Formats: sequence, structure tokens, C-alpha cells
Amino acid sequence: MSRYWSDVVQGLTPYVPGEQPKLANLVKLNTNENPYGPSPRVLAAIAAETSDNLRLYPDPNADRLKAAIAAYHQIDASQVFVGNGSDEVLAHAFMALLRHPAPLLFPDISYSFYPVYCGLYGIEAVTVPLDAQFGICVDDYIGRANGGIIFPNPNAPTGRLLPLGDIERLLQANSGSVVVVDEAYVDFGGESAIGLINRYPNLLVVQTLSKSRSLAGLRVGFAAGHRDLIEALERVKNSFNSYPLDRLAIAGAVAAFEDEAYFRDCRARVIASRETLLQGLQQLGFDVLPSAANFVFARHPQRDAAELARRLRERSIIVRHFSLPRIDQFLRITVGTDEQCAALTSALTEILAA
Repeated sequence: MSRYWSDVVQGLTPYVPGEQPKLANLVKLNTNENPYGPSPRVLAAIAAETSDNLRLYPDPNADRLKAAIAAYHQIDASQVFVGNGSDEVLAHAFMALLRHPAPLLFPDISYSFYPVYCGLYGIEAVTVPLDAQFGICVDDYIGRANGGIIFPNPNAPTGRLLPLGDIERLLQANSGSVVVVDEAYVDFGGESAIGLINRYPNLLVVQTLSKSRSLAGLRVGFAAGHRDLIEALERVKNSFNSYPLDRLAIAGAVAAFEDEAYFRDCRARVIASRETLLQGLQQLGFDVLPSAANFVFARHPQRDAAELARRLRERSIIVRHFSLPRIDQFLRITVGTDEQCAALTSALTEILAA
């Protein structure tokens, strides 16, 4: 550790993103990217924006994008916040809404950026165990003093979905603090909680365009919630980075919301491939959790997960393995194209037969 580091930096354990290997002929199923490219209308909008205007700052409020998101979800633009991917939006939420004397609650198996943000902002955290089927049990969060609650829905890395009725029950029982629902994968099998924000002023819903709209390389995320929550996020954002989204990101994101037919087609293809992949893994003897995301979480009762990941890598197929309690025998496998999923199951067939 450097003697120039602050105490905060010395105590941090940074988030480790999924590997981005640079190998030829790679079947990359480790970072939950969409296997299909963005809408042609997105590419055209970005190209049209690459003009002399790039010498000018973008709109600091990204009003055009906020209006597009608001129209899509039938809410008011004042209920929308945008940022560089949902990770930045979440970071501002931790600072603006979840930093309180009482502890923040989130699942013990969840998005591993949450404890990183807690360390960065000095937030006490208490993890709540998932049940035996790796689901979130709402009753375990009710009646507990907290400075906020956050969880992904569908959960990551498990892929399990919490029904809207359970989320509403949690909101009703927890009116004294903010509940953040992180919906990075909701488009692949769930119903968004954005429809609840007008009834629950303590609800913040966070989404990303990285997954279902194939824009991981553009870095666009947003939050929807009561105006008071959005104002808190804006205050933090404008104390940190007054121009978070560039001109290309704004133009591309607006176009993504305008091409609903392309979005629905890609989503349907991913969902269909997920079901085929799930059946193929089960036929090979894997236990696969129910998934509402663009990935599956699977384990083989007789094979070590780390060894399976290593053997797949030898065949230029990359999946995600987490060396963490309770899930160290699971592999998180991104849903790729049908051809990529077939290559995976074929490789696993060979490995299991060896």
C-alpha cells in the first residue's frame, strides 16, 4: 500500500468486473452482454451526432433522454435520473439516499458492487441470507431497523425473480427508508417496479441499457422515483460530474427507446435461447435455478465448478465462477446465440464424458 493513500483507499476492496479476454474465436459467456448488436437506428443516431458539435459540451441534464425514458414508462421527466451506466446511478444512490446511521440491508448473495460502495462511502451493511432455494424472503427484511434496502430483481448472480406483490409488501412495511430495486435484467422475464413509484415515495428503481438494449459499450443507466429522491441524486451528481452523459450516449439511448420492435425481437430471441440452454444443461445433469435474466446459474452435483470453468476455458469458452460461500459450486452462464449455447453444451458433454 502506498504511503500517499488515504485511509479510505487503504481499506477498500474494489469490485472485480467480469474478464474481457482478447482471445481469437472466443465463446464469451461470462459478462451477461447481449449477443445481438444494438438497433440500426441507434447506430444511425450515433453517426448523425458525430459532427462539429462534438466540440461543444452535451446537455448537462440530458433532458431529451429523460423525456424519452419518461414517455416510455408513462411517468414525468422530473421522476427520471440518468448516469453513466447503472453502476454510476447506484453509486449516487448510495451517497444520496442510503448513507444513514442505521445499516443498509441487502442479500448475502447479490451484486458484489454493493459492499464496495458501502466501503467507499462508510456505510454499515448487514446481509440477509437468501433462502434454501436462493430466493429473497421479504419477511426477513420486515421489522428490521435499517437505513435502506437494496437488491437486484432478478437477483444477480442467481437469476431468481421477486414478484411485484412481494416488493409492494416490503414497501408498505418499510416506509421509513428508501428501497432500491436494481432492475438490470428485468426485461428478460420480470415486470418492472417503475409502475409503483407514484404510490411509494420511498421506492427508487434503477435500470441499465447495457443488457436488454445491447448498449454495454455506451454506458447509459437511469433511475425512476419520487421527485424528492431524484433531486437528491441530482444534487450529488452536480457535485461530482455536471456532464455525465456525452452527446453520442444521449443520441444512441434515445434511439434505443424509439425502436420498440427491435427491442422486443432481441429480447424474445434471448429468452428462447435461455430456455433451450436450460433444458440442455438439465439433460447433462446440472441443477439450474429458475432464471428471469439473460443468464443461468447452474451446478453439477458430481463435478467441481472451478474445474469445469477451467476445462471450458481450454476450449475457448468463458463462463463466470464465483469463489464465494454457498455458491462456489455454481457457474453463471450468459445466454449467447443458439450457436454459442450449442458450443457450450457440446463442450460440457465432452468434459463430463471424459
